[in-house]
Amino acid sequence: MQSVLSIAVDALAYGMVLFVISIGLSMTMGLMRVVNLAHGAFAMVGGYLASYAVRDLGVGYVAAVVLAVAGTVVIAAPIERLLYRRIYNKPELIQVLMTIGITFCVIGIANYLFGPTLKTIPLPEMLSGPVDLGFRSIAAHKLFAIVCGLAVAAALWYLVERTPFGVKLRASVDNAPMAAALGVRTKSVYAASFAIAVGLAAFGGIVGAELLPIEPYYALRYMVTFLVVVSVGGAGSIGGALLACLVLGAVDTTGRYLVPEYGEFFFYLAVIAIVCAFPRGLLGRA
Repeated sequence: MQSVLSIAVDALAYGMVLFVISIGLSMTMGLMRVVNLAHGAFAMVGGYLASYAVRDLGVGYVAAVVLAVAGTVVIAAPIERLLYRRIYNKPELIQVLMTIGITFCVIGIANYLFGPTLKTIPLPEMLSGPVDLGFRSIAAHKLFAIVCGLAVAAALWYLVERTPFGVKLRASVDNAPMAAALGVRTKSVYAASFAIAVGLAAFGGIVGAELLPIEPYYALRYMVTFLVVVSVGGAGSIGGALLACLVLGAVDTTGRYLVPEYGEFFFYLAVIAIVCAFPRGLLGRA
């Protein structure tokens, strides 16, 4: 029973970290129609900035998270305006080449500025110890990751489905020329959506640093993982991304606990099975 609970907690925490990072990619791919392979690079930038703020500047953890997320969005804003706007509505191959080039540039700059070493983000005392739930103890940072994932899912669903901005975003996606004719500033909507996606990537990179360590080739190491989550869940689907992360997190964590010598075999086996059964993703739309 202890092993089952440990697997369940680790799987849920891992799944929620994947969700917080990947949901931004799901937005850019499903709602903005951009294959953004540089998404993981922005998660890495957030982790690097948070590590620098806490370790070198002595900033508190919460303040470091806020500064790192804001800093990542500020860095990404001119990139969106100068580069990403050139590939909106362009063929997927052009988007892939552009964004993977951005990824390598970000990796090179990060290595030059911060050095080619693993970056840690020291946790505050309240997140570094265990939390006693009565029937067992759980690492506080894992519980924090789970709560953050649920909060992000609820907030993002409300933003997209229940706010005027969400209406404008969905209108811009379905028919951008008509939305523009009706007075919707589609470029501003896309810029705001991109900023939200980048901010979520940075936030996920920070919150998940204990499970997905921030290192020089983070963006490349987890690029396929983030893409897989979006494909399995269905691009643009918040519920699909959440379900995909929970399922794949459970499969991957269980496999690593029980048969660690197989590595990620069961993770990708589950991906193949799900994609064969649901070509558009678990909750993807036509």
